Amino acid sequence: MSKKPHIVIIGAGFGGLAAAKKLAGENVDITIVDRVNYHLFQPLLYQLSTAVLSTDDISYPIRAMFRDNRNVELFMAKVTHIDGAHNTVHTNHGDITYDYLVVAAGAKTNFFGMENVMKYSYGMKTIQEALHIRNHTLHMFERANKQQDDEAERRRMLTFVCVGGGPTGVEEAGALAELVAVQRKEYPNLNFDEVSIKLIEATDKILPMMPPNLRQHTINVLESKGVEVMINTQVADCSQDDLTLKDGTVIPTRTVIWAAGVRAHDVAATIGTECDRAGRIKVGPTLQVPGYPNIFAIGDNAHFEQGGRPLATVAPVAIQQANLAATNIRHLVRGESQLEDFVYHDHGSMATIGRCQAVVNWGFLKIGGFFAWCIWMFLHLLRLEGFHADVTVGTKWMWNFLSGTRLGRIITNINLEDEA
Repeated sequence: MSKKPHIVIIGAGFGGLAAAKKLAGENVDITIVDRVNYHLFQPLLYQLSTAVLSTDDISYPIRAMFRDNRNVELFMAKVTHIDGAHNTVHTNHGDITYDYLVVAAGAKTNFFGMENVMKYSYGMKTIQEALHIRNHTLHMFERANKQQDDEAERRRMLTFVCVGGGPTGVEEAGALAELVAVQRKEYPNLNFDEVSIKLIEATDKILPMMPPNLRQHTINVLESKGVEVMINTQVADCSQDDLTLKDGTVIPTRTVIWAAGVRAHDVAATIGTECDRAGRIKVGPTLQVPGYPNIFAIGDNAHFEQGGRPLATVAPVAIQQANLAATNIRHLVRGESQLEDFVYHDHGSMATIGRCQAVVNWGFLKIGGFFAWCIWMFLHLLRLEGFHADVTVGTKWMWNFLSGTRLGRIITNINLEDEA
């Protein structure tokens, strides 16, 4: 009996899972390699960081997804190197050989070489980082509440800066403003005029994928929530106590949330082929890695140009590329030499600005407000893994809509032998 082809998929993000699901019905063996045992729904990380949702609301066990697919296995490990010449993936828990490889390792925060920003700001790509933001933000209110005699220090603790005017930064800033509104009712000794939330964007526009009227709508909504939107503003440096801008302005703050960019996971570059400045592999039209016809790179790990520019690192791109890569692997497994070229079909974009407010840009449908928010909620519920998540997240969103409360304001990183 001949051995079944072995397909290794690095990463259990949107792209990796889409590829695994499409190939699971084939006569192949599939190994998913990831550092964790769950799929994370990253678009809702900001709601974890601002106490709307819990960890199990936005994550789902990988093994539970493939319980009916005996040919799909999870190898929980950190990938350290890809040896394309010997068809081997090296990990901290041993080596894995493959016949075909899908590189879908995802992305990490891009600090653009600014070491102090990397050291003192808060990224938001993982559950741990989102929980860190939530704990830190709640700590700031508790500590400011005890700083009765030092207004400057209180203001520093109560100043929250989000850097990056894309969906993550906009959504985080809006959600922080709503969290502050909840806190206002519960801290009678704090002067909430001292609270400041700033959204900083280096270019001249936030949400660049939106038309001008929806960008302006977003700014108007954020400002109505008390968020100061600062465009054409670049960060120069960061410390534990301050954020320094390129024009010399110093913002006293203990909280800088960095949502200004991403770069490919370092493992992508270990293959040894050409990568762009963000570490993404420059793939061919079939998504194969040049020089390695049995390796495919997708999503955040692939530099693929369409219309004269590289595609954005967003989930729809990763999912569509995963489906094409899986189709081409199926062709190769069956001995078919003719592979298909990738063409991205842009179905539009959306972002939420807070409770009852979102913007949607889908072809002829370009709207902002409550109806856009309903569309945003419905589609995100559809994309969540598991019926449990649909029910619990939908229930929490409805309760938040009706009451405005946030029951997830639990500080979890306290050493009980110390004070908060």
